[in-house]
Amino acid sequence: MSGEALFGADLSPDAAMLLCQSCGACCAYSAEWPRFSLESEEALALIPPALVDDSRGRMRCEGSRCSALKGEVGKSTACSIYAVRPDVCRTCQPGDPECLVARQHYGLPI
Repeated sequence: MSGEALFGADLSPDAAMLLCQSCGACCAYSAEWPRFSLESEEALALIPPALVDDSRGRMRCEGSRCSALKGEVGKSTACSIYAVRPDVCRTCQPGDPECLVARQHYGLPI
């Protein structure tokens, strides 16, 4: 089933946000995923240093889960640095391939 079939072609931004807040699978799927790529030095400086893994150029993770993720995956989640989250986090969208892989990993409907 495609992301469009799961989430609907006319998903509003508010509905997408609600889905993400009850999911969080993409933020807990892989410690290799939240890598910095296009961020400027200024943008990176806005992320609290305790959440940055400088040696690997990515967000710090606890196991496979991003340290900025709060809540329980599949129930209720939030990003503690949503306003300054890295570009890789901004590009992941409800129903895109990365989203669906992460949801499947956690046994969430796809």
